Formats: sequence, structure tokens, C-alpha cells
Amino acid sequence: MTEAEETAKAAPSVAALEQEGEIAADYVEGLLDIADLDGDIDMDVEGDRALVSVIGLKGGDLVGPGGEVLEALQELTRLAVHRQTGERSRLMLDVSGYRERRRAELTKIGMAAVDEVKASGEPKALKPMTPFERKVIHDAVAAAGLRSESEGEEPRRFVVVLPA
Repeated sequence: MTEAEETAKAAPSVAALEQEGEIAADYVEGLLDIADLDGDIDMDVEGDRALVSVIGLKGGDLVGPGGEVLEALQELTRLAVHRQTGERSRLMLDVSGYRERRRAELTKIGMAAVDEVKASGEPKALKPMTPFERKVIHDAVAAAGLRSESEGEEPRRFVVVLPA
């Protein structure tokens, strides 16, 4: 299914997203217990996805370099939700506020690219990014009144910011 087809599908209900969040929170809590890590789990619904956050952890072991471990944990958690619900999950997992900090950094990168494209009139290709990172860039570019496209194949997929 293409991204456009997924977007066209009706958004899941808040109750369904809350159920996803509860399943994910239980799964992540089990992982923390196995790893003997102390952290609190916070669950919320943000837009059309469940958001599960692990707060109070010390160290970046569950984030890893460039968020690689966090991405893997998110995929495992999404699989656990899918196994129980039978539905594909767009759940977002955050650990110790990493995604919020990264979102702020990426917004700055997106705005710098917008400024460069507006000044030069030429497209600007950014470095390869994860789907989460590309989405943040696309949102920042759209908010600035320009458009952007993703190009390439995973894991080397990247955003190109285009002139107006």
C-alpha cells in the first residue's frame, strides 16, 4: 500500500489508538523488566497515532547512536501491537525525550534548507534519514510554504527541498 493510500484510509478511532498505546506500554514495560531498567511509561494519543514514552531512564542505551536502538524498539513494539490487534500500527515510541529533542533539531535543519532554496532557487538534497526524520522535515518545509519529496531507497532515502 502506498503512503497516499494509507493517508486516504480513515484514521483510527481514539479508542483504538488508546488500545494500541496500552498494548505497547505493557510490551515496553515487559522489556524494561527483562533488562532490569527503571523507567516510567507514559501513554498518550497525538493526532492519528498512539505515543508511548519511557521517562526517567538514565543513559542512552535504549536510544543508541542516532536513535538506531530506539527505531528497532519501536518496530518491535509495533509488531507486538500488530500481533494482538491484527492492524498495522503507526505507534511512536520515545525514550527520555529523544524524539522531541530530535524533532527540534530537524526543524532547524529543514528551515535552513528552506532558506537556502529560497535564496538560490535550486533544489536542496538532505542526507539520508529515517521515516520519522523525513516526516519532520516535510512538515517544516510545508509550514514554510515550500514543497519537498523523498527520494532513494531505504535505508538511504532522503528529502529534497524544492523551490516554490
